[in-house]
Amino acid sequence: MIILGSGSNFLQFIIVLLIFIFVLALTYFVTKWLAGYQQGNVTNKNIRTIETYRITQNKFIQIVQIGKKYVAISVCKDTVAFITELDEEDILFLPSAEEGALYGGAVDFAEVFAKVKDKAKELKEKTGKTKDE
Repeated sequence: MIILGSGSNFLQFIIVLLIFIFVLALTYFVTKWLAGYQQGNVTNKNIRTIETYRITQNKFIQIVQIGKKYVAISVCKDTVAFITELDEEDILFLPSAEEGALYGGAVDFAEVFAKVKDKAKELKEKTGKTKDE
């Protein structure tokens, strides 16, 4: 590029900055679209992972629901092996975060933060001092 003056340099900088912002925004929206597309492919199917337990860095035991049956499998770096079929009564279903919120199991961060903030305010009023004093 030929540099014609300081005004031209500023214009080039603005153009490069706008191109960078455009590429960044495009990357963001394409990533969100791909995540939504992949999530759509995963949900509401006949195969669902119930639980995964890590044995070593690249070895896992998984409980998988296939249709109405539950199976335990071992997942290694290059292999997947069938361990056993499980009865539904043998599986302990713990509530997920969404279900836990319905039963009081999950804690809302905003509520905890508000309680801590109120306690700090009460303590400040009792002592009459701030943290910095």
